[in-house]
Amino acid sequence: MSEVKVNKISPRSGTGVQLGDSGDTITIPSGATFAGTQNIANSALTGSGQITINGQAVALGGSITLTTETRPTFSSITPSVITNAQTTCTIAGTNFVSIPLVTAINNSTGAQVVADEVSFSSATSITAKFTLPVDGTYKLYIENPDGNAVQTGAVLTVSDLPTWVTAAGSLGSFSGGANIGTITLTSTNSTGMTVQSGSLPGGITLNSGAGSSTLTGTESGATSDTTFNFTIRATDAEGQTADRAFSMTFTFVANNSGQFN
Repeated sequence: MSEVKVNKISPRSGTGVQLGDSGDTITIPSGATFAGTQNIANSALTGSGQITINGQAVALGGSITLTTETRPTFSSITPSVITNAQTTCTIAGTNFVSIPLVTAINNSTGAQVVADEVSFSSATSITAKFTLPVDGTYKLYIENPDGNAVQTGAVLTVSDLPTWVTAAGSLGSFSGGANIGTITLTSTNSTGMTVQSGSLPGGITLNSGAGSSTLTGTESGATSDTTFNFTIRATDAEGQTADRAFSMTFTFVANNSGQFN
């Protein structure tokens, strides 16, 4: 292998200088640099000096105007707390295109459930029917037909309604002015109870508690046989409710009554 050391290579004639022949490999050692400005025609590069952006060929040194993609956005879902039964929810946002794919994603497990049905109302409103068998919180993935999509945080909660254990109807019959002792009302998943309608007998108090509540006190106010009808509402941690109707009867026996034979 021979070595040629020169400070300058000039063409013998014309203005062109050729290094090697077709098929030869010209090696530039690591660390070597070119001084001055060198221009290489695009046509001399592999691929004619072009790159491809979004399917469009662009010459090196050229430019392209990219089409702005419009992605959907999410604002809210109503209702945001549902049960395992199929429920229709209204989703508000922007840039919806008929008809998006809507998927609920379990926030804990990542399990995905595609909405049973999606209806397009407008670019700012769609409705989706969900049947989600597993309780928990869910993200939403909304994808337009063109592939543009948005994924939300945890915006949908699936929870069982409170379930009453205490049977509806009469809670008992008592003498007017009597102490009723303690009557326990029980419902699963509830965090508290309130009187939704009607009224408790005078002197009777509802003591709200998680899972169960009690009625206690001494009846006052009634002067004749009276049946009090009222509805108790059980509420869970997600604000879901279940109502149950009850009654209590107080009777009075006449004192110092006369008897005729």
